[in-house]
Order: sequence, then structure tokens, then C-alpha cells
Amino acid sequence: MEHIVEIKSLRKEYPGFTLNDISLRLPRGFIMGLIGPNGAGKTTTIKLILNMVRKNGGEVRVFGLDSVRDEKAVKSRIGFVLETPTFTSYLPAGKAASAVGKVYPSWDEACFQRIAGEFGVPLKKRVHALSRGTLMKLAIAVALSHGAELLVLDEPTSGLDPVFRRELLERLSGLIRDERTSILFSTHLTSDIERIADYITIICGGSIVFSGEKDEIRENWAMVKGDPGLLGSGTEGLLLGIRKGPYGFKALTRDAERVRSLWGERAVVERVSFDDVIYFLNRENNP
Repeated sequence: MEHIVEIKSLRKEYPGFTLNDISLRLPRGFIMGLIGPNGAGKTTTIKLILNMVRKNGGEVRVFGLDSVRDEKAVKSRIGFVLETPTFTSYLPAGKAASAVGKVYPSWDEACFQRIAGEFGVPLKKRVHALSRGTLMKLAIAVALSHGAELLVLDEPTSGLDPVFRRELLERLSGLIRDERTSILFSTHLTSDIERIADYITIICGGSIVFSGEKDEIRENWAMVKGDPGLLGSGTEGLLLGIRKGPYGFKALTRDAERVRSLWGERAVVERVSFDDVIYFLNRENNP
């Protein structure tokens, strides 16, 4: 299987925060969602992929090329949207977008005009006068207008209304049907992940907790509820982010089958949502 993005032992150190030697792989023709609590390292990871900050160690390869040494060749094939898009603020939106488009050899102005029209972006309005949601629509239109083989999106649905957000997710899902395009996007809206992602990478505290197929979480991870008396020897590492209350405990497990085998009907094992996963993993890392 061809991997469009391959990250090996990637490390970035900031005062008070370290991205801890993370590794992940995104196959061609699939969508990967990058999720985790605020400050977990999602945006740092994206900036390292785009070579916007200098790494302290490790390797990032995109299309089989080194993201630093072959930066120009890599970026010409990537469409990206940052959490806070930047365009020349005093220009009309259409001209600001076209100025950005000139850096891409495959820029398609007609395609941009069509997508911007579908998105309802007022191209004659100056960038500084656009709302956050409209600015995000402009950035997404640019990212979709030069035949990118990889879309790297940092919180692309932030500030969008629910109707447009759903339409955008459907459009992104459609892009990968040609089995040529891959998408990596970070979001705090786990419903977006549930809707379109094939793979998920979960980052907590600068470390990857999980990176693999979304269905693996659905099949093996679960919410566990039971009497506190069940806790103790033999459960170390089986339960994460344990939350105790007057009537019992709740916790996350990555091995639902083992819990059922260990406790049977003495514990309740329920399907877990991605919101629950993030909540309990955050508790585990910040007790």
C-alpha cells in the first residue's frame, strides 16, 4: 500500500511542551482525522508536515519525498488550510486568492471561480471585511482549486454553519473516490471524524495514543461502568481515565473483549463515542 504521508519519530520541543517522537502513516486515497484535546500537538504536527516550523528530530516524507529537502516539490502538490487563514487583507477576496494561486503550477482559475461561487464567497469584498466563516470558505476554495493530491486541513470546519459544514464533509468524501487524493485534517468536532474519516490518529500530551483504522476503535474500545470493588489487581492498564462516583466508576478500555471475559455481567460495557475517548484519555494524561 502506498503511503502519501509517512512520519517517523517526529519530535518538536517548545518551552513547556514536546511533541514526543510521533509516527503515523496515511495511505493514498483515504481520509485521516487528527483529534485530541486543545494543546495536544495537532497543529504542531500539521505545521511540521508543511515545514512551517523546524523539527528537532525525526522524518516527514510526503509523496515519498523529504518534506524539508524537497519542500517546493511537495508543497506544489498539497492544498492546505490553516486554522487562521492568511491572505493579503486589503485586496478583494478574488484577487487575494488568485495571487496565492500563482505559486501552484496547476492552479485552475475557472475551478476556483466555480467553487467560490458555490460557497457563496463575495469575491469583490476585501479580505479584511470577511467574516471568519467566509474567510475559511475562501481558504478551502483555494485548496480545492489546483488538483492537490493531498489536502492538509487544520480545523477546516471551524466557524462554519452546520449546513455548509455537512456539505463540505460530503465534498471531501467525494474527493477521495478517485483513489488519488488523500486528506489529513485536525478537528475538535468528533462528529466530523465519525462521518468521513477512514483512519484516526489521537494525540494527547504530545504523544500518539492511537493511529489506525477508525473501525478498530469501534470494535475494540468501549465505555466500562461498574462497582468500584471491581477495581484493583489485574486491571492495571486495562482501564483508562477512571472516574469514580457515589454509585460506581466509569472508564475507557481499549480491550472490550477482555473486560467482558474478566467481569462478565458484573460490569456494563457500552459503545464509546469519540468525545468520550478524548475525555477519558485527557483524564488519564491529566489526573
